[in-house]
Amino acid sequence: MSEDRRLPRRPAFYSPEAMEAYGGQLPDPAVVSEVAHETAQVLVHAGRASDDPDVTTRLVALVEDIGLSTLAELWAQLPARTLPGALWRLYALREWVRRDAVGASADYQAGMPHAAVLHAVAGAAEPPGPGQLQDLADAILSGVYDGDLAVALERAGAFCRIVAAGRAHRADTVATTSTATWLHSAGSMLGAGEDLEASARLWRLGQLT
Repeated sequence: MSEDRRLPRRPAFYSPEAMEAYGGQLPDPAVVSEVAHETAQVLVHAGRASDDPDVTTRLVALVEDIGLSTLAELWAQLPARTLPGALWRLYALREWVRRDAVGASADYQAGMPHAAVLHAVAGAAEPPGPGQLQDLADAILSGVYDGDLAVALERAGAFCRIVAAGRAHRADTVATTSTATWLHSAGSMLGAGEDLEASARLWRLGQLT
């Protein structure tokens, strides 16, 4: 594999050793933001510049390599409607589906009857069982690197909106947690969907950085 087609190095994050280099303090927020934006741009550029499907596969599975907590430290504090903020939500969404595919499927199927258009945008296979939703999450994230990034963000946004509708409709039927907790979760997922859709619009305008 040529040098320009290699994956970028593992993103830096603020481990105890890294903090020690700053005298036990976290770097300036401006530095954190700069690193987050730069790493997001490097990952997207590396994936989109390569026509090697192995590169896309490795980028999609980045969490298995570096851990979700590393991405959280790197990107989670950035505004949702930025490139690092959008990438964080895509990876976190994939990880949730990977870890709780049964729950994701239950939410999605409960929301589908109330969001037929969104279901078409998301592009889940029929029936949207656990395996199908895991494949969908992988396909959405793959689209960031080998497809239309705006479309990938729109598909993720639609997915989140369907799950939000499903959670809202399941709130009175799931006995393990309170209705308020489920409705709050639905609201958070709806907000994530709106942010991803807004990020898609910004990408098309060349303003998602």
